[in-house]
Amino acid sequence: MAARRAMEVRRAIRRQRNRKAATCPRVMFILHACRWLAESWVGTQIRESDNLFSAIETVHVLGVAVSAGTIAIADLAVLGIIFTRYSIREVLEPLVRITWIGFGVMAVSGLLLFWSEADKLYGNAAFRLKMLLLLALGANQWLFHRRVAGSRQNERVQAVVSLSLWVGVVVLGRAIAYL
Repeated sequence: MAARRAMEVRRAIRRQRNRKAATCPRVMFILHACRWLAESWVGTQIRESDNLFSAIETVHVLGVAVSAGTIAIADLAVLGIIFTRYSIREVLEPLVRITWIGFGVMAVSGLLLFWSEADKLYGNAAFRLKMLLLLALGANQWLFHRRVAGSRQNERVQAVVSLSLWVGVVVLGRAIAYL
């Protein structure tokens, strides 16, 4: 009896969500696109494979580690915590290529992971917030590299913001599985 009641409650909640989503055509389009991605051949193969999803997830974590790690090194150098004997340029130059490689690996593997579970991730608050933080990271990096910052103090603020955002991205990435 309790199980039947719980199922009825879940159905009612689902119907209510669908009614709210149906009021906005853009939301419905995005939801349908996510369902299409997840139900596509590629999404199904990744999701239902014994090892493929895990392998892609491992590559994704390595890409995040390389990208976030090299950016953390650069941010800590800007803050004057590490590599104080070197100029910021001397620290950044060798890291740029490695950072972009890590970011590319992270982006491609993340897209494949999203592809396999797009319908689930569509409503996941941790995933949405992670994407917003990644956009904020992109804007912060763009400002830093365009020298909009100007002063050393502004560069330090941007470094602290960058480190904080990366911590948020990593924490939310782990939270996706639990929300």
